Amino acid sequence: MRDVATLLEALPYIREFHGKTIVIKYGGAAMEDPALREEFARNVVLLKYVGLNPIVVHGGGPEISAYMERLGLPVEFVGGLRVSSEGTVEVAKMVLVGKVNKEIVLRLNRHGQPAVGLCGDDGLLFRVARRPAPGGEDIGFVGRIERVNVGVIEHVGSDYIPVIASVGADRDGHSYNVNADEAAGAVAGAIGPYKVIFLTDVAGWLADPGDPASLIRRASAAQVEDALSKLDGGMRPKLAACVEAINAGVSAAHIIDGRNAHSLLLELFTDDGIGTKIAAAEP
Repeated sequence: MRDVATLLEALPYIREFHGKTIVIKYGGAAMEDPALREEFARNVVLLKYVGLNPIVVHGGGPEISAYMERLGLPVEFVGGLRVSSEGTVEVAKMVLVGKVNKEIVLRLNRHGQPAVGLCGDDGLLFRVARRPAPGGEDIGFVGRIERVNVGVIEHVGSDYIPVIASVGADRDGHSYNVNADEAAGAVAGAIGPYKVIFLTDVAGWLADPGDPASLIRRASAAQVEDALSKLDGGMRPKLAACVEAINAGVSAAHIIDGRNAHSLLLELFTDDGIGTKIAAAEP
């Protein structure tokens, strides 16, 4: 009976979301733990089967760092963004496009839905320009997405699950590393999905990063913008991407705990949801 009650609780949400597009930023433990990788693929495939149109945007920070360390390249972050030399970008493209992206595609295929891997170079999907860190430091070949070629995603998404790696190039063909949270926010802002969801390794946005009980369940985009100048580390680009998506017209952005095997389904299909929800209006 508990399982039946769960299905009945999900029904109105499945009806509401049917035919809607959602952008999912995939990263953290959900990408690193073998069991969580399988559950994520199953969850995304389930979303497709019940009528949603998921778009997956991913990074691969820990794997990039591991390969850089093997090659003797320095690993450094400023304001949650990876400092990127030309060598760093070369490693990032090899890892993200050649390895991580294809592994995600293969898992989705194996669990029952065809997926297609993309990166910013494919079909001129991303037009990128060099960007400074939040404090104005030079962090090398780190890009900000100036334009998303929506037609590429729509064309692929009509028949497949798009899986997008967060790298791109500028007008002159120079490659850039792009923060995956920012890439997901840019894709969401351009596509106009019903929701954008960020998987991370904490319960959501915490008022006190050291206290898991300080979870902020709901916030407005204005409240997040006011807080951004006081934030540092990996949560800052996630929250900034949420604000970008909301300001572009997305109805809601969510930051959820990817360490929970079914956090995606719990957020979408249960009354309570989990994590932090950010919307345009006051909560």
